[in-house]
Amino acid sequence: MPEPVHAMSRTPAPWLQPRILIPAAAGLAFLVLAAFIASDRSFAFDTRLVLLFRDPANPAVPLGPAWFQEAVRDMTALGSFVGLFFMAATAALALWFCGYRHLAIGLAVSLLAALLASNGLKIAIGRERPDVVGHAALTFTASFPSGHAFLSAVTLLSIAGFVGLASRREDIKRLCMTLAWVMILLIGLSRIYLGVHWPTDVIGGWCLGVAWSSIAVAWVGRKMVASDPV
Repeated sequence: MPEPVHAMSRTPAPWLQPRILIPAAAGLAFLVLAAFIASDRSFAFDTRLVLLFRDPANPAVPLGPAWFQEAVRDMTALGSFVGLFFMAATAALALWFCGYRHLAIGLAVSLLAALLASNGLKIAIGRERPDVVGHAALTFTASFPSGHAFLSAVTLLSIAGFVGLASRREDIKRLCMTLAWVMILLIGLSRIYLGVHWPTDVIGGWCLGVAWSSIAVAWVGRKMVASDPV
């Protein structure tokens, strides 16, 4: 008597695999947001969330004591070009000297391309910064997408993924991913707290960063690590 065939034992369709589904969903979410914002539309909750971090009696002042405001500025500095450059350079050099030279090059190229994409998107979309509160940090570019949110997601998730590929250990990859996400969320929230970004700027940056880093790790990283002799 033939054994019954269990439908649940089938291999899921390729497009349902997380490495394809996650970047596709994140990329689509970014495109929808970008199209909506580029058409000069606005979200009501953007203003409400920005004001949520402000003193109701004086919206120019962020909530919390002075030391907390300074701590938030320190956190946002981790997502700056300088902060992310040193993190990326340290990771790339570590991979290089551990014998993963192709992986180090792949990481560097992916992050440089993300930097160019961030600046290009800001110029193309040209969204104004929040004007409902005073800015508690200096800004020099357009608002969407948040460069801090996008580049911190690309940099930290790519580093975590590439280190996971090099180590070939799931526990190390999970640890790196957890630490990366904690930093990404705190950096993004700091931009809203300081009044220099609308929440949708940060959400858009996160979505694009997840899509970008997922592609970098799933395709670029896997091909690069296969080329290294270690």
